[in-house]
Amino acid sequence: MVKKTATSEDMNSNKRKPSKIVTTDIPRGKPKSGRIWKTTKTRFSSIIKTKGIRNSFQQKQLLREDLKRTKEASRSIKAQKEEEKEQKKQRRRENLKKREENSRKAEIVQVIKNPNKIKRMKKKQLRSIQKRDISELNK
Repeated sequence: MVKKTATSEDMNSNKRKPSKIVTTDIPRGKPKSGRIWKTTKTRFSSIIKTKGIRNSFQQKQLLREDLKRTKEASRSIKAQKEEEKEQKKQRRRENLKKREENSRKAEIVQVIKNPNKIKRMKKKQLRSIQKRDISELNK
């Protein structure tokens, strides 16, 4: 497809508006590459663009209000989920704390008063020994 532009004579005759571009279809010959099935590509700028259907002001307002409502609803749902998640975390922390306290209470404690006993113990026995605050035991 070859485009012909307006000549200077045409421009001078009508100074207010330039004449429209005239397009003429010239039959294509055989391409040099030999790929006859390939079509010529049109440039993006040559594509005719149409303006879409425009909404009235009232319709736009309704759409905006609807969008606001949906966004607010989604925000509230997200906040609620986040709050539930935080409550679960807090509950889990409390449960772990309680479990730790209960396990400490249920332990069988034997106070070693003689430090020489520790020196005589074997490695396996030493692994089971843990230091604790005995002030809690006296209560």
